[in-house]
Amino acid sequence: MKIGTLDLGNLPLFLAPMEDVTYKSFRYLCKKYGADVMYTEFVNSEALIRDVARTKRKMTIFDFDRPLAIQIYGSNIDSMAGAAKVAELANPDFIDINFGCPMKKIAAKGAGAGLLRDIPKMVKMAEEVVKAVRLPVTAKTRLGWDHDDMPIVEVAERLQDVGIQALAIHGRTRSQLYTGEADWSLIAEVKKNPRMKIPIIGNGDITGPGKAKAFLEQSGVDGLMIGRGSIGRPWIFSEVRHYLNTGELLLPPTVPFVVENVKDQLNQSLTWKDDPRRAVLEMRRHFARYFPNLTDFKEMRIRLLRANEMEEVLQLLDQIAEKYADTSVDYTNIGLK
Repeated sequence: MKIGTLDLGNLPLFLAPMEDVTYKSFRYLCKKYGADVMYTEFVNSEALIRDVARTKRKMTIFDFDRPLAIQIYGSNIDSMAGAAKVAELANPDFIDINFGCPMKKIAAKGAGAGLLRDIPKMVKMAEEVVKAVRLPVTAKTRLGWDHDDMPIVEVAERLQDVGIQALAIHGRTRSQLYTGEADWSLIAEVKKNPRMKIPIIGNGDITGPGKAKAFLEQSGVDGLMIGRGSIGRPWIFSEVRHYLNTGELLLPPTVPFVVENVKDQLNQSLTWKDDPRRAVLEMRRHFARYFPNLTDFKEMRIRLLRANEMEEVLQLLDQIAEKYADTSVDYTNIGLK
């Protein structure tokens, strides 16, 4: 699979861009376990062209990241084109446009998935961003606005026609948010459309190797993108790759293995935040997902989520590793929240 001249090999695995998730420490672990392509968190185009320091910090690229895309979002076409030029200066491998975020604070302002209600504007925005930069430009979107409005086949053609060089599709509408099941049949329809020449990347409900293989066989996509299924399970990329290559499932990780990786992520957060307390707070969303289906774990989970100091967290992690020393982590029926 290629994005422009960037060769990503056969069936690359993508870590989906996720706000407050795909920062340095989490990207580091996902790359460690086989994610082929990374994205930054969402970058607000208006803040970027105003030179807001916190927003520009999101675009920091590390040696382990590559290949990596900076993903931008916004509702104003001129601002998006300007933001793309600023993002290009950070030297990513490509630039991605967020046409898929369903959250109200973004979609209601006509950005992200909100642009699915104005397809001509979406296409024009993509065209102007493509014109503004020399790097390849890709996009990520959804099937449509709701069940009665799913124009993804037409949208994919039109985005390709204005220069988008790869398209990631989440198999839900904006109205679904993250409820219900992802519909890969329309992703398959886009991929099998004879007019489509650019790579199509499938996204939605990849919670393990079995689903990854089933969705791949159903759709024939060029790459698989894993989002929420990787939170608390960054090694899902190695599990999926091993299963696709061999047909064999890797043994589930032990709790001590998980603990060591949580510590690794904490250390990466600390090198980035340079503040132990902030590093701990950054990890809370991940703590909630790292130890699913453990017996008698509720009290320890609550303590982890309430801990504010690094020393307290490390002590708790050591207690967890000792208490569940011979226990494997069960990822069946974990759901995606």
